[in-house]
Amino acid sequence: MMKKRSLILWVVAMGAAIAVFIGYHRFVSPTLERKPDTAAPAQFSNRTLRYPVGAPQLAYLRVEKVEASPVPSLEPLHGRIAYDDNVTARVSSPIAGRVVKIGAQAGDKVAAGQPLLWLDSPDYAQALADLHKAEADMRLKQLAFGRARTLFENEVLARKDFEAAENDAHQSAAEAERARARFHNLNPGGAGREGFALRAPLAGVITERQANPGSEVRPDAPAPLFVVTDPARLWAIVDLPEKDLGKVRAGQPVSVEVDAYPGERFPAKILAIGDVVDPATRRVVVRCQLSNDKRLLKPEMYARITPSAEGAPLPRVPNPALVTEGLHTYLFVETGPGVLEKCRVVLAFRGQEASYVKEGLAVAERVVTVGALLLNAELAGN
Repeated sequence: MMKKRSLILWVVAMGAAIAVFIGYHRFVSPTLERKPDTAAPAQFSNRTLRYPVGAPQLAYLRVEKVEASPVPSLEPLHGRIAYDDNVTARVSSPIAGRVVKIGAQAGDKVAAGQPLLWLDSPDYAQALADLHKAEADMRLKQLAFGRARTLFENEVLARKDFEAAENDAHQSAAEAERARARFHNLNPGGAGREGFALRAPLAGVITERQANPGSEVRPDAPAPLFVVTDPARLWAIVDLPEKDLGKVRAGQPVSVEVDAYPGERFPAKILAIGDVVDPATRRVVVRCQLSNDKRLLKPEMYARITPSAEGAPLPRVPNPALVTEGLHTYLFVETGPGVLEKCRVVLAFRGQEASYVKEGLAVAERVVTVGALLLNAELAGN
């Protein structure tokens, strides 16, 4: 009987111990192991959101500083980069012949008058022979005229013969001058009478070469043998729609963008506006002067040309930063770390990719460019 009671007491004691152990781990242990929550919750007011440092919402946002840019007067126009013809020479041979030597390669810098290639040309040899013959005939006729003058002054020669000798001297001089001018046209340097040298008419860089040693060339070839240009000066050619003709003028600044350098704009200005509308496309050719000091742009690149409007530059923001509600437009401006204020703005121009703010935003302010719609939804929900 005593053993049975002792067993019952031992079982009760063990049950109490187990109950205490379970209660300790259920109520005491979680309290000891739980880490304190130090992050304060986000705070919302009428148009302001305040997030603590390290809040997960901030990871979904991109905040960028606003920069000023000239306001465009038109949407970007499609165009192309071209050679500036004022500093470009497309060099062809004035005579037929065979190339015997190349004096310059594509990419080389050349000076004005520098030989580009040498030709073995029968036409050049004929011009040189004509010059020698004309000069020899002129010297002979000049000597004959001198003797005729002496005889005429001593009344030995008739006036008719003296005048005939004088006329022959003048004709030979004219023929020598013609042959000399022809030869000088083929050889402006006045040297190298042993062969024809095709020379660069101006200083620049060779961008194209269509000649090889041994190839035959002729004056009526469709393509030039060399293209020499100044790559620091280019043109941007635009086909302007007829309806936008009144929005551009000569001297107006424009910006040029190409796919090779995203986000970079190259300044230029309108040089000339065509006087004729193409009857098929209803467009007018506009030529812009473009500086290319870094030589990043290349002829025949496709480009987007945007004419700038009159007035001072305005803050430029990407369109994803804008929030439109009814007739009004808003931006989220960062006024402090984690503090974002919804500000109403007035746009001066809204393009396909970016807009220009006339009122409500200053240059160098920081705006939310990615995640503005999420912020607006969170603000509306609170």
